[in-house]
Amino acid sequence: MTKIRTRIAPSPTGDPHVGTAYIALFNKVFAQSQGGEFILRIEDTDQARSTSESEQAILDSLKWLGLNWSEGPDIGGEYGPYRQSDRKDIYQKYTQQLVDEGHAFPCFCTSERLDELREEQRVAGADIGYDGHCMHLDAAEVQAKLAANESHVIRMKVPEEGVCEINDLLRGKVEIEWKQIDMQVLMKSDGLPTYHLASVVDDHLMEISHIMRGEEWISSTPKQIALYQYFNWQPPVYAHLPLLRNADKSKLSKRKNPTSITYYRELGILPEALVNFLGMMGWTQPDGAEVFTVDDMAATFDISRISLGGPVFDQEKLNWLNGKYLREMHTPEQLLQKLVAWKFNAEFATQLMPLAQTRADTLGDIAPLLSFFFAGNPAITEASFDGFKLEGDELKRVLQLILWKLETQRHWGKDNIFADVKAVAEHCELKFKDVNAPLFVAITGSTASVSVMDAMAILGPDMTRGRIRHALTILGGLGKKKLKSLEKEFRQIATFLD
Repeated sequence: MTKIRTRIAPSPTGDPHVGTAYIALFNKVFAQSQGGEFILRIEDTDQARSTSESEQAILDSLKWLGLNWSEGPDIGGEYGPYRQSDRKDIYQKYTQQLVDEGHAFPCFCTSERLDELREEQRVAGADIGYDGHCMHLDAAEVQAKLAANESHVIRMKVPEEGVCEINDLLRGKVEIEWKQIDMQVLMKSDGLPTYHLASVVDDHLMEISHIMRGEEWISSTPKQIALYQYFNWQPPVYAHLPLLRNADKSKLSKRKNPTSITYYRELGILPEALVNFLGMMGWTQPDGAEVFTVDDMAATFDISRISLGGPVFDQEKLNWLNGKYLREMHTPEQLLQKLVAWKFNAEFATQLMPLAQTRADTLGDIAPLLSFFFAGNPAITEASFDGFKLEGDELKRVLQLILWKLETQRHWGKDNIFADVKAVAEHCELKFKDVNAPLFVAITGSTASVSVMDAMAILGPDMTRGRIRHALTILGGLGKKKLKSLEKEFRQIATFLD
């Protein structure tokens, strides 16, 4: 490969994550600095969790940030299709090649056997992983099971001894013993590939020269290197970027920080400020400048300047930078245009008019009724929740269960939101009105406003969940022990709540 080609390959299984934008930025900047190409591919082989809504949100969010691509599912390209669910036949062909050449094998083990195996390994203090049972089945027995259409997956073989060497562009030589690598499932029983097979096949066929991704993928890179060796393909150059971190240095997660790009967009963060901030997470300009564009970054980009320290996603620093853009980077006329594009437009306001129309007596009543739609987090205190039937830990328990339930909602809308809140109320053996009242305050910041269910539907999942998290923080949050216990409760009742 002579041309630099990088990619971002998000899975459409949830909100568009700032971590996705962070990785996309560095892939785009590196390709641009080398006169190369940056492409987007959708990895939607998890059909149970993938949604078209999530895919569209990812595309819209990255475009909003200005992280555009030259090839992708929305615009096509020479190496398409760019959605993995459209490439099923390609993966089956290469999976069969691996089986025929002895690098992979059908595995007929049931989930019950695998659960028992893992428990035995856990009790024995052994490494958790597949034991190779089906790899040793007699050929005739394998053919009989296949002829009978017995459910199975395809697993890859891995070397039993030695070390896998990864030449990382940022970290130098990384060595991982093969005995630490599990016999990965390559093809699931539904005929769709897992990430490891699909990404290797796609990266090769799409001529990806460099893979820049988060450091959490280092431990599984040997699986992909093994596949490149089995296919006799030249692997790409790997560069594993440091993960974004919470203030306590843990991996950035929505449990501790809002992580959705949409949340920051709805909050009123400017796209140029957010992408600038993400660039600061792992990079410094040679002249030390803190304000720079994607083009500025590409013009001076040197991959060796990427810092491997865990960058902290500091919302106060983001707000400071956004304020700098508001005050110094825009004229008043440009700022007005930003406001109009944000929420001060007919398309957004039209959704609000039916809510205000039934409650306002004068035009002057409308702005106070609807002001929370144009704000970040409501200005609430712990006292804002006084006087409700729910209080203390029970209030926090209910809000937390609602939050987790709403996080599982794949089709956001008033009816589904209502059903989720009602299910939690029923589980907690509470009247709906007793649950709805504090939720009303968490979302609107008031005890009297427009319908909270309508409000949540219009605010969207990211801002809604962000406000509930904010309310929980104001109420003092749940300690680690209580949170862990509540997580266990939620897992136990998840089926019921559905």
